[in-house]
Amino acid sequence: MRSRCPALLAILVVGLQAHSAALAQPPIIPPAPSIAANSFLLVDADTGKVIVERNSRDPMPPASLTKVMTGFVAAAEIESGRMALDDEVLVSVNAWRTPGSRMFIQEGTTVTVRDLLHGIIVQSGNDASVALAEHIAGSESAFADMMNQQAGMLGMVDSQFRNSTGLPAEGHHSSAWDLALLTREYIRRFPDNYAIYAKKSFTYNDIEQPNRNRLLWRDRSVDGVKTGYTAAAGYCLLAAALRDGMRLISVVMGTDSDATRVRETLEMLSYGFRFYETKRLYEGGAPLKTAELWYGESDAVELGVAAPVVVTLPRGHYDEVAVEMTVAELLEAPLEAGDELGELRVSLGEEELHRAPLVALASVAEAGPLSKLMDFFALLFSG
Repeated sequence: MRSRCPALLAILVVGLQAHSAALAQPPIIPPAPSIAANSFLLVDADTGKVIVERNSRDPMPPASLTKVMTGFVAAAEIESGRMALDDEVLVSVNAWRTPGSRMFIQEGTTVTVRDLLHGIIVQSGNDASVALAEHIAGSESAFADMMNQQAGMLGMVDSQFRNSTGLPAEGHHSSAWDLALLTREYIRRFPDNYAIYAKKSFTYNDIEQPNRNRLLWRDRSVDGVKTGYTAAAGYCLLAAALRDGMRLISVVMGTDSDATRVRETLEMLSYGFRFYETKRLYEGGAPLKTAELWYGESDAVELGVAAPVVVTLPRGHYDEVAVEMTVAELLEAPLEAGDELGELRVSLGEEELHRAPLVALASVAEAGPLSKLMDFFALLFSG
């Protein structure tokens, strides 16, 4: 037996710590630092929240930040089973002669994929990048096509790759936004491969070279990612750091020196960690609300979100977050698990932090004729 009449519209507003969002004062946050770079971005890797940015979507020469995509394509090939870390790669004359920073591989020798990845990531070896590109795709130009295909799948709309190294080439460009997007996906999909970025040095052919990312020595929360420099690109630095469960990704492009790119990156990271925090509110698939259901084998259905709800908010204002769950006017069986039946909205004052569908967590079959008839009259007489 049903114990109540159906609600025409169910709305639940919950202050996470019994506070009302309507009464919350706007968060007081110091202005973002002024960053000496042509383009820069600071973003929360878990939520995509932009904390600091300028010209972040402007296409610019990425220099050796290109090699992050080179490593990403290689990691995808390993994941697919088309390549293994212990595979031997024959070094071509073309790879051996590639100018710029080097791993010091030798023409006609073989090098494992594992060592080449370390040479690309830690030593920023242009020779290693070309050797691996040729091994994967047959030629560097064909590998660049693979890079662009990956960029398209990731939504990197401001990027076009012409080579695997970042050496100057007509039409070779990316943006701070795209590089942060790439890094975010790299960390999520290939954590074992990404771990190489935290290594401070690598030795090959009896030559030890330090990681060019000096932040690894300056800030222990930094675990990547890549430096880059050409005359056209200026000094660039793509960094990722993890503190107390909060991961930030920063990008500076077009600074005037190595010291500047390090200083400005540290300033952005310090600002982000000091004044913002990441909170995981709900898990995907966890019941958040039970809604009344009609014409089904069950009188109710549990609702939740398909993916975890994670938000970025000004530090110290978690108690003022409000959650609103709105359920459709009338729910009727049959239902399939995953059907969208309402919406969850998370806000802080006037700012919306997150919005996601409320979905059925289980399927509910249609009831038999007698039960459906009883529900019909119950709805009819409830008004």
